[in-house]
Amino acid sequence: MAANFSGQVVSVLDGDTIEVLNGHHAERIRLSGINCPEKGQAFGKQAKQAASELVFGKEVTLQTHGYDKYKRTLADVLLPDGTNVNHTLVKDGWCWWYRKYAPGNVTLEQLETEAREARRGLWADPYPLPPWEWRKRR
Repeated sequence: MAANFSGQVVSVLDGDTIEVLNGHHAERIRLSGINCPEKGQAFGKQAKQAASELVFGKEVTLQTHGYDKYKRTLADVLLPDGTNVNHTLVKDGWCWWYRKYAPGNVTLEQLETEAREARRGLWADPYPLPPWEWRKRR
């Protein structure tokens, strides 16, 4: 299991993948429990931009949850004021609650429902295509 750590965000690869300095190397982090649109997908650029505005260049604390199949560290990303970035991206409508990997997460479920009902972010589209469905069609 990866250890919790703090570091500066040096890259935002997409809405749910960032790189954070851990000592002298950049560690690839996959925000856990969420799934943003892919870069080539509708709202993908906006999700990346939203993540960049929240974290790029900032010192963050990572609450880690192990690794994914691509060996990225899975983590909840916290800003210095305690804001949970994973939750904020769902609340603002830039990603889905990733039920497959965060089943029963009541907070993410509630935030996604609120974003959908308010038609925020990608929920402005009445039928947004989840990234896991988009990948299957490619």
